[in-house]
Amino acid sequence: MVNEVIGWFGAALFAICALPQAIKTFKTKKADDLSWLFLLLWFFGEIFTFAYLIIDDIKINTTHFPLYINYFFNTVIVIYLMYAKKVYKSGAKIKNVAFKKAA
Repeated sequence: MVNEVIGWFGAALFAICALPQAIKTFKTKKADDLSWLFLLLWFFGEIFTFAYLIIDDIKINTTHFPLYINYFFNTVIVIYLMYAKKVYKSGAKIKNVAFKKAA
């Protein structure tokens, strides 16, 4: 029983750890600081580990629901961040414009 609670708590923490970044990206509509390599490695890491978990659970006839929730939620977040990286073009780029001093 205690092991289940620890598993759910850990899965919840892992699932929400990227939420602040997703919220910030949603609010600012900027994803310039997110590396494509980071996002792709994260995405494929989630997908392959999730697949491994499901296949292994089928083999041993068990389910790890906390981990399913974690991997599903993280996959949704990373997909959103990849979408944001593609759609939210750099709005922070400022053209080199010389400003005249008001005299």
